[in-house]
Amino acid sequence: MNFKVGDEAIVIAGSNKGKTGKIIKTLRNENKVIIEGANIVHKHVKGNGQTSGGIIDVEAPIDASNVMIIDPKTKKRTRIGKSVDKNGKKIRIAKKSNEKLD
Repeated sequence: MNFKVGDEAIVIAGSNKGKTGKIIKTLRNENKVIIEGANIVHKHVKGNGQTSGGIIDVEAPIDASNVMIIDPKTKKRTRIGKSVDKNGKKIRIAKKSNEKLD
């Protein structure tokens, strides 16, 4: 999985198709990501001594295959490529514009 926390992403499949937001968390073992403002579910929380219970809205994980990165230059969805810079360090690039990601 080539996603990192803080990347701008768009959902390309499912009931949340077209929603965009920043990646909050990556779950590498499950191949899922959590995107801010997408895939909102209701969670029932039991109260304890400090907090009151109730129903809260929280972002649920989305499979990484249903998400694409937004190209920083063209603002359209793109795939992620790998390249080596002049110092010999691996970098991520946007395939559409060859723009460096990070």
